[in-house]
Amino acid sequence: MRIVITGGFGFLGRQVTSSLLETRTFGGAPIDRLVLADRIVPSGAQSASDPLVEIVRGGLTDRLDEVFAEPVDVLIHLAAAVSAECEADFDLGMGANLDTTRALLEAARAQSAARGPTPRMVFSSSVAVYGSDPALPLPPVVSESTLPTPRSSYGIQKLVCEQLIADYTRRGFVDGRVARLMTVSVRPGKPNAAASGFLSGIIREPLAGHPAICPVRPDLRVALAAPRRTVEAILRIAEVERGTERGRLHGGLPVNLPALTVSVAEMLATLRQVAGDAVADLVTINPDPAIEALVGSWPAVFDDTRAAALGLAPDPSFASVVRDYLTDHADAVLAKPTLATGQPDHDLRTN
Repeated sequence: MRIVITGGFGFLGRQVTSSLLETRTFGGAPIDRLVLADRIVPSGAQSASDPLVEIVRGGLTDRLDEVFAEPVDVLIHLAAAVSAECEADFDLGMGANLDTTRALLEAARAQSAARGPTPRMVFSSSVAVYGSDPALPLPPVVSESTLPTPRSSYGIQKLVCEQLIADYTRRGFVDGRVARLMTVSVRPGKPNAAASGFLSGIIREPLAGHPAICPVRPDLRVALAAPRRTVEAILRIAEVERGTERGRLHGGLPVNLPALTVSVAEMLATLRQVAGDAVADLVTINPDPAIEALVGSWPAVFDDTRAAALGLAPDPSFASVVRDYLTDHADAVLAKPTLATGQPDHDLRTN
């Protein structure tokens, strides 16, 4: 089995790669080759030395011959330009998100037409496909049957890609599966250009001893998923077989990944409880109308019925999200947080 991961050295790409290399199987079958395609390959990347791994470096549309040099059984498409980038540079978003996805679909179609395997294509879409249109406000709880009305170029590009994948799947060119990701928090590393990046930064930066700006009002509610849950869900949607029984993927609709609904104020309160006042006080509330309008247009409460049928569940609390971050990225924390004074909260323990 040959699996290709686009954006293989991005944050989610590294996490998905790590999970697959740990088991070295996909859906119970052994992985013969894991192809990591990315524009930039970090020096010293641990996965690069694994004998299962093949690296394709460069822009995807320029490297499709290498990606499809041998039959592709599974294509996990994670590469993308993020939300704020797409608002700032329309052409970048259209090229990186829409044009690249269509090029991948055409290459997969050519493989199928040549009597090769029909690739199983997993696409990482986004909660940003939803938005509250003045003429059609969002319902209190959003499901896959809610009409997507994106309020950003990024959301539009993701929605167009979803529809293309649905049609290529209907026609038998690919077996497309779309996972709509919630905002992933807490992400490690440096801040990125995503409009929602502050939802990691207001936790990650103070824990590292750095100040952070919160560009939205504290009562704003958001839909989050920890990296662990996100990767688990992506791989579940990739591996699950189709069928009408519970535990199988039924129909062509995207799957909204499980969401933890939490307010920014609750996130900051958790940080204060875990790390104390000195750390929490490193966060400054300084609303940015553009970011608040964009992030605030996304729904916060989801009906997770379809995800639950696949055995997926949201994070139980934001405390558990922070606990996962502290466990997985202890080297990025200035000092090991301890519970603030008061009654102990067992869900906040870091060990």
